Amino acid sequence: MTKKNEKAGNDLMKHIKPVIRHRLFIPIVFLIFLLLINIFIKPGFLKIGLGKDINGNPVLIGNIINILNNSTELVILAIGMSFVTACSRGQDISVGSTIAIVGGVVMRVLCGNETQPTELKAPVIVAFILGCLAGMLCGAFNGILVSRFNIQPMVATLILFTAGRSLGSMAMGGLKPKAVASFSYYGNFFPGFPIPTPILITAAVIIITCIAMKKTNLGLYTRAVGINDKSSRLNGIEPSRIKFMSYVIMGLCVGIAGFIQASRVQTVNPYTIVPGIEMDAILAVALGGNSLGGGSLNLPGSIVGAYTIQTLTSMLTTLNVNTNAIPVFKAVIIIVLVAIQTPAVKRLFGRKTQAAKPALGGGKESA
Repeated sequence: MTKKNEKAGNDLMKHIKPVIRHRLFIPIVFLIFLLLINIFIKPGFLKIGLGKDINGNPVLIGNIINILNNSTELVILAIGMSFVTACSRGQDISVGSTIAIVGGVVMRVLCGNETQPTELKAPVIVAFILGCLAGMLCGAFNGILVSRFNIQPMVATLILFTAGRSLGSMAMGGLKPKAVASFSYYGNFFPGFPIPTPILITAAVIIITCIAMKKTNLGLYTRAVGINDKSSRLNGIEPSRIKFMSYVIMGLCVGIAGFIQASRVQTVNPYTIVPGIEMDAILAVALGGNSLGGGSLNLPGSIVGAYTIQTLTSMLTTLNVNTNAIPVFKAVIIIVLVAIQTPAVKRLFGRKTQAAKPALGGGKESA
């Protein structure tokens, strides 16, 4: 009977171990853990209902909807940051400042030289395209510095990190215009449609990214260059081109996120828009099981990591934690989670598990 139980236990462990070792295991478990804490704090946390917006239109409301909505920009940036990290073995710290540039371009296109225009000066689609092009141009600038001049990613992106917000203000001509109400539909709700528009945009970005990963060799080339750019060159891959492309993709993601952010409040303050979002994007990538040293590309993990960070922020807000103290709590918790996933910690636990097996086996034999 004991041998049968032992065999059943071994068979169970064979099925459980791959799940535990999966890169998504810790982020998903922690996300579920945060959701359970929120449910304990607020029993109706998962409830989704039908309410009304400021115009009286029926819309979906609830904490889950808020998390999905508020994490839109972070999810999109985490996707772009995953490519940059995997390929260039570094991070883009200029995404927050680049969002200010994108927002400045979008507002200038829509408002022209007026601070309170009565109508949009150009179609929204034109503003969206030009905003994305501005983001891609910034990404191309960073990509050239990294791929052609071999400057370290953090140093290369430090230029736009420092100057980007001022450039965003210059793009608006030093003004702080506010677009008409119809522009807010893209950052909130379309009249008569109950789902927040940013959630739909995020879903579209994720689907397009998945299709691109499945139909092309982008993911394979990105990982190959991140692991060893010299050997990838021997296999017919041009590392500088792939690195450049990864930063352009990052710029496109920034362009989309900047457009959404500008639409939420119909205006842009370049010096206060999305403070610290570049660090959250990097943490989302790390939390998702990606190596910050490059060579691994786990997009689902980065997406889960972004939602986890937003859920943690929501929980701290529910607990009435001071807004200025929230980054400290987030940093401590996320550092612990990232440390758990490091190879050194995994090896430590692996040695302890192997050391415990002989003792356990000896006890069974003596019994």
